[in-house]
Amino acid sequence: FYSGVAGWFRRVPGGLAQTNIAGSAVFSAVCGSSVATALTIGSVAIKEMRQRGYDDRLTFGTITGGACLGILIPPSIPLIVYASMTQESVIDLFMGGVIPGLVLAGLFSVFIAVKALAQPHLLPPRNTPPEPGALMRGLRDSMPIIILILSVIGGMYFGIVTPTEAAGLGVVVALVLSKLYGKLSFQLFANAVRNTLLTSAVIMFITICAQVLSFAVVSAGIGQGLADWLVNLDISPFLFFTFLVLIYLVIGIVIDGLSIMLLTVPVLYLPLKALGFDGVWIGILMVVFIELGALTPPVGLNLFAVQSIAPGATMSSVSWSSLPYCLIILAFAFLLYFFPQIVLWLPQSLK
Repeated sequence: FYSGVAGWFRRVPGGLAQTNIAGSAVFSAVCGSSVATALTIGSVAIKEMRQRGYDDRLTFGTITGGACLGILIPPSIPLIVYASMTQESVIDLFMGGVIPGLVLAGLFSVFIAVKALAQPHLLPPRNTPPEPGALMRGLRDSMPIIILILSVIGGMYFGIVTPTEAAGLGVVVALVLSKLYGKLSFQLFANAVRNTLLTSAVIMFITICAQVLSFAVVSAGIGQGLADWLVNLDISPFLFFTFLVLIYLVIGIVIDGLSIMLLTVPVLYLPLKALGFDGVWIGILMVVFIELGALTPPVGLNLFAVQSIAPGATMSSVSWSSLPYCLIILAFAFLLYFFPQIVLWLPQSLK
C-alpha cells in the first residue's frame, strides 16, 4: 500500500513525505489509534526515506503528525469512549470526524510542500523520471485497504451494519485479504487475537471507569453547577474556548490522551453544552486536543512510537520535527471554532 501511494506523489513537492500523510490518512480509516498508525506507517517509511536521502528532520514530523489522523478519521477509539460517556451518537461522531480529518491532512500536505520548496536540501534531488503505469499500479496496490475501508466505514454510514457488526465484518474481510495475499498463518492469527483482547480489555476498563466517574460527577451536580456558574458569569464563548485550549495544552504535556478525556469530559461537557456548543462538535474538538497532547513531550505517545522504530533517533530530534504540526493542530482548533460546520455539515447532511 505504501509503495503504491508513493507513486501518486512522485511529482508533488515533498515526495515520500506527502506519502506519509496520505498513507496515515487512509490507514486511519481502518485503525482508530494514533500510536498504531505511527508504528505501522513509520516502520515502512523511515527505512525507505533514509535509503532515498530524505532528512530525518522532515521524515519524523510527517509520521508523528500524520499519525494524529488515526484518532480523528473514523473509526476512532477516543470517539467511542467519548460517546459512551456522553451518550452522543457514535455514527454522528464518526461522520463528524471525516471532513476535519481530511482538512487537517490537507493542511499538513500544504506545509510539507512549502517546506520542500523552501528547504530543498531536506529532500533528495528529483532525477528519476516517473515510472509508466505508476498511477494504475498505485491503485492496484491500494485496493485491499480501500476494500477494507468501504466494508467497515461504508457499511455503517449506509445503515447496512451497526458499529458492532461492522467490526465483525472488518475482521472477516481482513482475514480473506490476508489469505489471498498468502500471509495468513496460525501464528499471525493468534497474535491478532491476542492484541485484540488486550486492546478491547483496555478500552473496556477505561469505559467502565468513565461511566463511574460520569455518574459521580452528574450525581454530585458538579457538571451542572459549573455550567450554571459559567452562564451566570456571562463569559463569552470565545474567551472560554481560548482558556480551554490553554488548559488542554498544559495537561496534554503530562497526561495521555484517553486519560485526559476520562478526567475532563464529565466536568466540561455540560458547561460547553450550556454555552451553546454542539455535542458532536465537542467530541471532535476533544480529539483535536488529544492529538496535540500526542505530539508534546514528555508524554507524547506518537513521539515515543517513532523514536522506538527509528535507529539512532533521539527524543529531541523527533520532538523538534513535530513542533510545526503542533502549531498547525493548534490553529486548526481555532478554525473549528470559527467554522463549526466543518464538523457538523456531513452528519447533518446525511441525516
